[in-house]
Parts: sequence; C-alpha cells; structure tokens
Amino acid sequence: MSTSGQQWLLYGATGYTGRLTAELAMHRGLEPILAGRNAERLKPLARKLGAEHRVFDLQDSVTLREALRGVTAVLHMAGPFSATAVPMLDACLSTGCHYLDISGEVASFQELYARHERAVAAGVVLMPGVGFDVVPTDCIAAMLHVALPDATELELAFIGLGTIPSPGTTKGWVEGLGRNGLVRSGGELVEVTIGSRARRVTFPSREAQCIAVPLADVVSAHVSTGIANIAVYVAVPDFAHLGIKLLAASRPLFAKPLVQSLLKRLAGWAVKGADETGRSASRFEVWGEARNAAGAVASATLSTPDGYAFTADASLRCLERVLSGALSPGATTPAKALGPEFVLACDDVKLHRAPGVKKPRTDRPTYCDSASS
Repeated sequence: MSTSGQQWLLYGATGYTGRLTAELAMHRGLEPILAGRNAERLKPLARKLGAEHRVFDLQDSVTLREALRGVTAVLHMAGPFSATAVPMLDACLSTGCHYLDISGEVASFQELYARHERAVAAGVVLMPGVGFDVVPTDCIAAMLHVALPDATELELAFIGLGTIPSPGTTKGWVEGLGRNGLVRSGGELVEVTIGSRARRVTFPSREAQCIAVPLADVVSAHVSTGIANIAVYVAVPDFAHLGIKLLAASRPLFAKPLVQSLLKRLAGWAVKGADETGRSASRFEVWGEARNAAGAVASATLSTPDGYAFTADASLRCLERVLSGALSPGATTPAKALGPEFVLACDDVKLHRAPGVKKPRTDRPTYCDSASS
C-alpha cells in the first residue's frame, strides 16, 4: 500500500491505539508523521520506527496550523475527543487538510457534522469514527437499510469477549459515567435514564442483556441511513443491574469536574491495556436489527478481532481511501463514503448472518417501549 508521496500525520501516536496504528502503518509502508504533545514519549517511538515526528499542543493554534503545513490528511487518535476534536478540526479546515478520527463521542460527532458546509467549501473530507465500534455498527446499519429501505427503527449492539480496555478507552468510559443514556427518537436525540432502555440480544456466540448507551453510533447511523429511531446497546453481565441502578442515581456526582479529573488520573495510572497475547485472545461481536412500519424485520451479525487491532487496520484503510482523492469533500461516515461492505474488507472480520428480511412480527413490543426482551 502506498500514499503516493502524500504526507499524513498521526496525532496521538504515543497512546495505546496510536502506537499500534503507527507500527502497522510503518509495516504497510505508509510512513506517517508521528505527532503528539509529549516529546519525551514521542521521540523514542519515532526513532524506533524510523519515522518523522512533530511535537505540538492542540491548544496552541498557531503552532498547530504550522505543524499541518504540507500535510494532506490527519488521523487523530488523541482523546478524549470532547477536548481535542474541535482544535484539530478547525486547524484542518483552515489548512485544507483532510480529517479522520477514532472518536465514539456524540458531542464531537455533532461538532464535526456542523462543519459540513465549511468542509465542502474547503475541499476537505471529515470522517469521524474510523475505528471500533463505529465502523462495524455503521456498516451493519447501512447493510440493513439496503435490505429494508423503508425501515423506521434501528437497533445496534455489541459485546466484547475477553477484551481489556486501554487507558484512553477507560477515560472515555469515565466521561460516560456522568451522562444519561441516549437514543434517537423521531429524528431527534433524546436522553433516557441509564439502564431504562434494555433488551436481550442474541449474538453469534451467546445471548446477553444489553443497555442503551450514549455512543456516537446514534449519530453516524442516522447520517448513513436516515432512519429516525435508533438505539445503540452494549452488553452487560446479568448481575450488573443493581450497579446500573446505583450508577443512574449517582450520575450527578460522577458529572462533577473534580470527580472526573480524579477518576481519569486513576485510570491513567492503573489501566495499562492488553498486550499482544491478550489482544489476540479477544473479539467483538456486533448485532443489528431494522424494522419498518409494517413490522418486517431485517437483522445481521458479524464479529471482529480485538477492537484496538481492528481500529488500527480500519483507520488506515479509511485513510488510504481519503488520500486516494476519490471521496467527495464534506462530513461523512465510513459506510456512507466507503460502502456498507467496507467492514468486510478489514482483517479477520466475519459476517455471521447476512441481512435478510423476515415477514412482519406481531409479537414484539414497539420501539418506543422503555425495555424489550
């Protein structure tokens, strides 16, 4: 694979996912410019990989724009994106640089899609969520929409098998502790009490209880399909119900800035992430179901490797497509830009059940029920 001499920058290269992606990029001959704000961590990595590096802080807008000089695209991997996405987004728009990130945060997706017209005018592609879990859920959503074009309701869910989170992912979870659940209803984003929207899902390996979570998939899937009612679930252990209720009651406490800061520091200190052996032993499974007004149902499931390995692979594949110049400028999603089947081209992805439409069911609750089984 080649980027045809174009320079691209990987920001957040010393993070857990950033390092994996940098190593894979060099292995594939993609030669990124490694970037981040910590010179002590960045320089040894750049030296080890034989890559160019640039040190800069996103809060220094002048230095940030200077660092993007001569760069065609940025792959942004330094979260939490609630704090980092907007500075990099605006710098890319100002310098005519394509922007990709691995965010799964609703707020950063909304900021990005609000810049669609600016991106079109600047000739820039903006593509958030180019890793797990957005790429698999986005592609399943698009597959289901093809199978059932008049779908009015969409539910997506995923389960991690043997997965150990990275420090960055854990910090993202900490931010989520202070939020309610989130669904899309009638085209609008609506908060629901965490744990109040739940259902059991049959994944390829097992059935699991799942709860609605405030992930950016409710934004990306809507952009890709136009479906007005969407919920995204994550599997939780059956014994976790009491903890979820306590979490819902404690949400105002977890939302306090001091508590958030302390928990994020603890996560950075205590969580190290899985090694290569741990990653190879873990997998994710993704489920989707679409329904139309008549009650017809289309569903599909697939599995991916460990989310971090998948993110490194998928993000580089997205980057190459952007660098090819074949994509129209503006804010987009992986499935909308690259097609519903894109996820199946990624390493070690298996489609367990392809979308197929079943006759209307009369025995299931409507979408608006707070829980289903």
